[in-house]
Amino acid sequence: MRSGAYSGSGQEFKSAEEPELPGGVQYHVRVSPKDTKRYVLLPGDPERIEKIAKSWDEYREISRHRQYYVISGRYRGVELMAVSTGIGGPAAAIAVEELARTGADTFIRVGSSGAIQEGIEVGDLIISTGAVRMEGTSRQYVRIEYPAVASYEVTIALIEAAEQLGYRYHVGITATTDSFYTGQGRLGMGGYWQSWMKDIVSDLRKARVVNFEMEAASIFTVAGVYGLRAGAVCAVYAQRVTGEFGVKGEKEAIDVANEAVKILKEWDEMKKSRGKRYFFPSLVRT
Repeated sequence: MRSGAYSGSGQEFKSAEEPELPGGVQYHVRVSPKDTKRYVLLPGDPERIEKIAKSWDEYREISRHRQYYVISGRYRGVELMAVSTGIGGPAAAIAVEELARTGADTFIRVGSSGAIQEGIEVGDLIISTGAVRMEGTSRQYVRIEYPAVASYEVTIALIEAAEQLGYRYHVGITATTDSFYTGQGRLGMGGYWQSWMKDIVSDLRKARVVNFEMEAASIFTVAGVYGLRAGAVCAVYAQRVTGEFGVKGEKEAIDVANEAVKILKEWDEMKKSRGKRYFFPSLVRT
């Protein structure tokens, strides 16, 4: 077994209502309170964890269970974690649930997406201010009228990081779907199509939605109802206007997320030292 990893084999879970292993180790992510850091990066792809790890000063593996690959470490002196969630809202919501139960309170999705507006290039970054809830997971938490909104502090930190690094980025509303194909206006297998699918992309474009992806709305909604902070930065792999597709911008998304955590840590310390609950720009100037 890897150092720090939990197998769960032969151990007793607390109960069906609270499926935890001894020490508060969570059922899916296999993380305990003693392992958990406040700041968490949430890539979908488990292979992205390896790339994130290489960008940190140091790291150690905590666990690997199903799609959840968990590491903990330091970036420029700041303690943080990275946890892969796989594809889709259900798995992402489980990660936020279990990590929050063990002490995490700030989550940044580090993902890929498809742009649906002109002027956005493959390899650019998109920072989400909120998400259209075109998935089902968030509806298991709260009625559909509840907004899936990113934390303004996390959003500003991501923008600040992208500016400092000099990366091309765009800011706007994301559409989160449960289907990569028909749910995003692509043909299904064998040309499968239904009439309502033809308006998905055009309607969202008219509403100034910037991109498609598959986890942000679930993460934002769960974070919102629990009083946590969440944001998202995604590399553009697909440009639906031009039809271009390429795996570009992943490193830049990782860099921005890492720097955003460092910035948030600084702001959080400022708030604490000055007895403030919320971040505001003049806090930095004073």
